[in-house]
Amino acid sequence: MTTPTYRDPNRPVDERVADLLSRMTLEEKAGQLFHTMLAMGPDGTLAEEGAFLTCGTTELVAERRLSHFNLIGQGTAREMATWVNRVQELAAGTRLGIPLTLSTDPRHAFTDNPGASFLAGDFSAWPEPLGLAAIGDAKLVERFADTVRREYLAVGLRVALHPQIDLATEPRWSRQSGTFGSSADVTSELVRAYVRGLQGPRLGPESVAAMVKHFPGGGPQKDGEDPHFAHGKDQVYPGGMRDHHLKPFKAAIEAGCSQLMPYYGRPVGTDWEEVGFGFNKDVLTGLLRERLGFRGIVCTDWGLLNDAEILGEPAEARAWGVEHLSVPERAAKALDAGADQFGGEQCPEVIVELVRSGRISEDRVDDSVRRLLREKFVLGLFENPYADVDRAEETVGASEFTALGAAAQRRALTVLTNHSLLPLPERPDLYVQSVNGKTAAAYGNVVADPAEADVAVLRLRTPFEPRTGAFESFFHAGSLAFPEDELKEILRLLDTVPTLVCVNLERPAVLPEIAERAAALVADFGASDAALLDVAFGRARAEGRLPFELPRSMAAVAAARPDVPDDTEDPVFPYGHGLAL
Repeated sequence: MTTPTYRDPNRPVDERVADLLSRMTLEEKAGQLFHTMLAMGPDGTLAEEGAFLTCGTTELVAERRLSHFNLIGQGTAREMATWVNRVQELAAGTRLGIPLTLSTDPRHAFTDNPGASFLAGDFSAWPEPLGLAAIGDAKLVERFADTVRREYLAVGLRVALHPQIDLATEPRWSRQSGTFGSSADVTSELVRAYVRGLQGPRLGPESVAAMVKHFPGGGPQKDGEDPHFAHGKDQVYPGGMRDHHLKPFKAAIEAGCSQLMPYYGRPVGTDWEEVGFGFNKDVLTGLLRERLGFRGIVCTDWGLLNDAEILGEPAEARAWGVEHLSVPERAAKALDAGADQFGGEQCPEVIVELVRSGRISEDRVDDSVRRLLREKFVLGLFENPYADVDRAEETVGASEFTALGAAAQRRALTVLTNHSLLPLPERPDLYVQSVNGKTAAAYGNVVADPAEADVAVLRLRTPFEPRTGAFESFFHAGSLAFPEDELKEILRLLDTVPTLVCVNLERPAVLPEIAERAAALVADFGASDAALLDVAFGRARAEGRLPFELPRSMAAVAAARPDVPDDTEDPVFPYGHGLAL
């Protein structure tokens, strides 16, 4: 029997794409336009139900004909590779045997948010992107992204739903830890390095495709609220710096990023239509395709079409500005706008009906399917969609990668003040809070009472206002100031014993009193206790510089313009501040 052209690796990619497209039914084409979530069952088995799943794996692959999925949840490297092989075997048994493209949110740091990022687990642990920006070393970022590539490849993940290159210009916004901070120039330099590390000189069988987000820049959120939720839907530009937020995306496109994800927000008060970016023709076609010349895949952020249930609670579709439209009308508007694929959705029947009713042409569907299939061929998925389970176990979290991540954690630490406290002397009487006692015992004699200590080490996190929704509770938003009762307890400790305070900055904390009274103040962007203590005791060198300013008060934050970098009056510490020890 003659081998179909699309199965022949010796034929040009464009010929293979054209041949496969010609063999596909409308239903099979429609399935390609969806990139939704899958979870693993125990020990790498296929999951047919779960917290984020409304359909089982078998139904999605075999019946709905989807072939793009992002893996949610965690498991060991062996379990992940085993799961990849099982789900690829399921895809191989479909009529055309189109392999799956499997993606993931970040998995290499300390953030645990099912809507944004996962704890490192088996993967090597690095600082958050803010920490990489604090170091500011493009070569290190490329090495990091290459590590991500090698660990993802080992388990069979081929698309990174990152990097996130929004500018951190609104201090209250909950998504800043995934950015490279407030500087467009630094972010532009680092995203070029990041794309090189993930994709290599050009996209190919050894690449992980980069889905850069969130176009055209998700930082300028009104009141700092996030557009995952209706109360955060508006994006505003009172400082007139809309084009400034485009600079990193221009750099990413020049670097050859394979995919882009537009954000949920709708622009308010501009000459763009006031609809979410995933539905916005001014932005996706006029700006991205025509002005910036992007030729890759545009995949919407997750959940634009259908209301859903997330963690057992109802969740409104993020159809901001088009809430009044039906699901088919929303899908048609997104396709008209220039989107190729719907993230977090799984309703190919909607596309089929749009074509059969004449609302969308099959040629328009073909344009997007052609892009999506082309990437599968370029990534080599038709030749080798499977993972080597033993290699996965050897590669993920390998000592080389773990050592690189541990060194980066130490380098990213940022010394904000030091009143002759650091480096600490060997083996002091040491009081610790939010630091592992066993870890601390390797550096000093741990005591239970701060009054008996020579020095204290206190780890804090950026304050936030807890939200009631199960899903929204993962998004740390609202006030950046420590509540009065908590601040009193902190200051009492600082007045009792010379204290090293380390604040994890997932957002720019408001801490003028702590800065004034701590014997030393350090910022971390994802670091182990051992990393902090190594720096505190002079065993490692902190090199970080603040990737955004730290405001003096919430009044200053409220008065600042959300689209303008580092715009608060009289900050406690300016952008780029950091001391050498």
